[in-house]
Amino acid sequence: MENKKEKIVDLIQIQNNSIVSRQIIKKANGNVTLFAFDKDESLTEHTSPYEALVQILEGKMVVTIGGQPQEVGEGEIILLPPNIPHGLTAKEKTKMILTMIK
Repeated sequence: MENKKEKIVDLIQIQNNSIVSRQIIKKANGNVTLFAFDKDESLTEHTSPYEALVQILEGKMVVTIGGQPQEVGEGEIILLPPNIPHGLTAKEKTKMILTMIK
């Protein structure tokens, strides 16, 4: 990514039956990654020692944190606390930003 303004949703494209990711920033204290999910694609439940923020740019996901599913839609955010199991499933074609703070 160059030092020019860009529409973030244009930086990544959805691919059929896939999850695509593109790292925008990677630093010692955290990173920012774009994701594009086809409908019904998912990241299986896992844990992370770091706090993370999910921001939905387009589409809709079910984000499950500690066994509790929550629907998160376009323009909404949800915090993923550290060391709590979480997973994400796209209910439709979805683009999101994951910001992880170490």
